[in-house]
Amino acid sequence: MKFKKILIANRGEIAVRILRTCKEMGIETVCVHSTADESSLHVKLADESVCIGKPKASLSYLNIPAILSAAEITGAQAIHPGFGFLSENKEFADQCRKWDLEFIGPSIDCIEKMGDKIRSKKLAKKAGLPILESIEIKRKTEREILKACKKLGYPVLIKASAGGGGRGMKAIWKEEELLPSIERLKKEAMAGFNDDTLFIEKYITRPRHIEVQIIADQFGNIVHLGERDCTIQKRFQKVLEESPCPILQDKKRQEILDAAVKLVRFVNYDSVGTVEFLFDQDEDKFYFMEMNTRIQVEHPVTEQRTGVDLIAQQIKVAQKEKLEFEQKDIVFTGHAIECRLNAEDPVTGAPSAGKILYYHRPAGIGVRVDDFIYSGYEVPPFYDSMLAKIIVQAPTRDLCLDRMKRALEEAVIEGIKTNKELHLKIIDHPKFRGNNYATSFLDTHLQ
Repeated sequence: MKFKKILIANRGEIAVRILRTCKEMGIETVCVHSTADESSLHVKLADESVCIGKPKASLSYLNIPAILSAAEITGAQAIHPGFGFLSENKEFADQCRKWDLEFIGPSIDCIEKMGDKIRSKKLAKKAGLPILESIEIKRKTEREILKACKKLGYPVLIKASAGGGGRGMKAIWKEEELLPSIERLKKEAMAGFNDDTLFIEKYITRPRHIEVQIIADQFGNIVHLGERDCTIQKRFQKVLEESPCPILQDKKRQEILDAAVKLVRFVNYDSVGTVEFLFDQDEDKFYFMEMNTRIQVEHPVTEQRTGVDLIAQQIKVAQKEKLEFEQKDIVFTGHAIECRLNAEDPVTGAPSAGKILYYHRPAGIGVRVDDFIYSGYEVPPFYDSMLAKIIVQAPTRDLCLDRMKRALEEAVIEGIKTNKELHLKIIDHPKFRGNNYATSFLDTHLQ
């Protein structure tokens, strides 16, 4: 069925991004918001808005009964969860369907299978994808864990099985750091994901982080929309993304793209999603890492290269429509880069809340900005620090980098601190320009 009204269960730039596509599709929008977000742009642009609680996320954007009630009283037929918050929460998806609401995302079965990193790695291995062997630490003694890690060889990486967004992860270089870190990460994982399951895998010292964007409908049709390089990270959190990956040779690129499609077909996936890989530059090998069963922050990079509106496709698949294109119809154009502008102190990295006294959005040929801020907007201290995403597209990577530099220099946000200068330093750094870097780039070169 065609949706007439969609409730957007999120905030910030992704809520604005979703409602703009809904308007183009002739779909009415309902935005939910906390008391701290009453003046946010998504509230101003939506056809209807409902306050669902106090500023704390657990009392508002994670408040499932309040969100479902908002959908019921406004007559929404479907809920789009965006990213973060409840986007990969199988209980929320299940509740939506019990309330006769369509959850715009994959089946509950897919969320459950692929949302757990341990389970998803086992499925990927069954599908024939290369994986890094891991150690499941549940029900293992401290002595068994230490012995297993010694056999695996340091450095190792501890990861939360239910984790995401770079949380619940830590690289361990020495044995004495292992057990104290496990205890701390268990608490962090329980607080963030309500699941303290951890696992350990070998840490690749010079990896590139490569992910493949896919779309699959409910009739077995699957299309990939190329790969993105998300190697520039800060504490495992992505900072800048680009497409295509500038170091991949055509043969290796095709192997990675084929592996992503193979896994999606194996698990009967049915929505927009992203299959993520680690690429070992020294060994020229790639390994399945995880799958995100939602729209990604960096999805505009792919949209700029392909011309495909991923939110629109996500909605159409949820409406049980067949994909309107095949793999041969996807045309990749030029190069695209995205920089995440965050409200944070450029030195300490601490969040920077407060009033935006003046905001000037960059523009010009090949420049796109996804944001939710404006002059006079009060940035609340309760949520993710991302304010805007600057996305540029150009025929070549070099021109794309020059265009991004120009766009960043044009961007003005006064009244709060941002990470704009960090992006300018990344763009100008010879290691980045020369494609000679790994996920440790910021720590190594721009500490």
